[in-house]
Amino acid sequence: QSKDWEKHKPNCTRIAINKSEKQSKSNVSEESDARLSNAFITEGSSEEEIIKSSAQVLSGEFKSNWKVPMSENDNRNMCVDNLPQQDEEEVVDLVSKDVVRDMNAYGVCVVDNFLGKAKCSAVLNEVKQMHSAGMFRDGQLVSSKVNRDRRTIRSDKIAWVDGREEYCNHISCLINQVDRVITKANHMSGNGKMGSYAINGRTKAMVACYPGHDAHYVKHVDNPNEDGRCITAIYYLNENWNANEDGGLLRIYPQGRNDKVANIEPQFDRIIFFWSDRRNPHEVLPAKRTRYAITIWYFDDVEREKARERYLRTSGAGLNS
Repeated sequence: QSKDWEKHKPNCTRIAINKSEKQSKSNVSEESDARLSNAFITEGSSEEEIIKSSAQVLSGEFKSNWKVPMSENDNRNMCVDNLPQQDEEEVVDLVSKDVVRDMNAYGVCVVDNFLGKAKCSAVLNEVKQMHSAGMFRDGQLVSSKVNRDRRTIRSDKIAWVDGREEYCNHISCLINQVDRVITKANHMSGNGKMGSYAINGRTKAMVACYPGHDAHYVKHVDNPNEDGRCITAIYYLNENWNANEDGGLLRIYPQGRNDKVANIEPQFDRIIFFWSDRRNPHEVLPAKRTRYAITIWYFDDVEREKARERYLRTSGAGLNS
């Protein structure tokens, strides 16, 4: 099994911002755009909602509740489908090392074929069922006092899930897998910037739908005001996505890279990790067709505790434990 993984390893693409071949091979590109570099806005996801909600405890244990059929044609073109625990631990270890390396070097890490076709399809089916059931609502902003119409800033629809819902079995397995990667990266030796955080909790998973018709999210920072979020992880579920026709690129403006931007297509079974603070302003360009993603934010214990204390002092409102 381990040897099979070594053969498969090239399929689990690690994409660094400065790699020239990524434009043609991985649908991730870097370009200069001085005109857009000055367009900065701080409205991100609902800060109050993030601070008031209770942190979810990370699950670092092996979990295999996937109920997906495997076909002969699947050829196991994936990182973790149907691998025994020992080999799956090796996969998590390798992905975690990639996360550490790229986050240290670029502040962004992209991995393709994160779960594999069968598992990603199972997650997508659950998300589509949630969408059909009308479980999504308008995405929220950091401040409810923004003078601009909310829809001009973000036009996505979202739903928060913790993975324990009866309709989220496969989403729960995805969350578990991301937890394991983050936990491993946060605790391995020589992990550089990752080691400067105490990561023991996260948000619920935010399932998002950009329903086409140029749905977008303008340039923003996820955590502009030190609310505790240190790492953003976004998993994409979009089959046969073509950015030239479908739009919907995630465009990141990494701090300190002058006028360089990273354009990342929301490809099926792709996951991206990046720092949640002002080091990575980003936007979602207008999507021409329905675009699905699942986002998880990971907390630094120290910053989150300070944010919650600050919220209590200024608002007088209660917090969930």
